[in-house]
Amino acid sequence: MADLEARLRQLEAKVQELTDKEEIRNLRYRYHEYVNEGRFKDIPELFTEDADLDFSHLGKAHGREAIAKFYGGIVGDGPARESNRPRISFVKQFIHNHTIDLHGDHGHGVSYLEAKPIYGGEAFLVAARFNDDYAKVNGEWKFKKMALLPYFMVPLKEGWAQEDKIKMR
Repeated sequence: MADLEARLRQLEAKVQELTDKEEIRNLRYRYHEYVNEGRFKDIPELFTEDADLDFSHLGKAHGREAIAKFYGGIVGDGPARESNRPRISFVKQFIHNHTIDLHGDHGHGVSYLEAKPIYGGEAFLVAARFNDDYAKVNGEWKFKKMALLPYFMVPLKEGWAQEDKIKMR
């Protein structure tokens, strides 16, 4: 009987792990759905209150309120950003190869991004990697940290296959 109870506990733990991973994948998918559908005001709710966002040359933010300002500034529906960089007027993102490592109510994930934005009135090709940290808050998975590691962001008219534009890692 003890063996059966141990096997049941092991099975329950595995089901919980798989459920958590699927919820985290849905979190990542919701993020891209919000971006692709222009629902930028909904994005901050996907983050913990004290989350960090690091989008390389596009900017950084700490905390949900700053993340909301970041998304308002980058897409043009919020106050002007301090850098006065051009804004993204259109974007479609496609996510690939999302892997997740869990450690209880915390986790880390990696996914790859292909994006087609219009930035400052010009079409771009973008490839990047997301490095995420996740936290389960009140039974719901949220982004604790989202970091974007760009591989390239080049004007469509130039293309991406120029060696000086590609950083091999």
